[in-house]
Amino acid sequence: MNTKLRQFFIFFIGLGVSIGLDQFTKHLAVVHLKGQKPFVLIKGVFEFYYSENRGAAFGMLQGRQGFFFLIAAAVILAVLWAVYRMPAGRRYLPLMCSLFLLVSGAVGNMIDRLTQKYVVDFLYFKLIDFPIFNVADCYVVIATFSLILLFFFFYSDEELEFLSFKGAKKESGR
Repeated sequence: MNTKLRQFFIFFIGLGVSIGLDQFTKHLAVVHLKGQKPFVLIKGVFEFYYSENRGAAFGMLQGRQGFFFLIAAAVILAVLWAVYRMPAGRRYLPLMCSLFLLVSGAVGNMIDRLTQKYVVDFLYFKLIDFPIFNVADCYVVIATFSLILLFFFFYSDEELEFLSFKGAKKESGR
């Protein structure tokens, strides 16, 4: 299998597995937590607490499903474009993993919004009263922080030139 094809394979396998894990955990939350008292894992610190979120992070922008869909679609298209343009090779594996996590988070919550009109949240850090979240949210946060670290400390500007539109013009002969 050539390197570029293997790169796409890794991306889509990672995407499928991580979206599947997100949807499975949300299914477990619906089956075992909906209508129940929170399941306390560590008293006063962490619990599984069922919630239906019709807004964005921290409950902002309640009822704006179309807006969330457009943002998620834009992120997905941008990432697919980046993966298509990304040079083949092991050097870009950390970037590939961060990007499939980002898309997995967007798609995982998009699936909920399209099928239920809300996102199932169930992870709650009670100690700091952090808003209830889910596995897809974890993917987005982990991906965002890792992308920041990769862009600032791991890759040089030259290694990321494939992301610029200037680089795209050079390749197309313009």
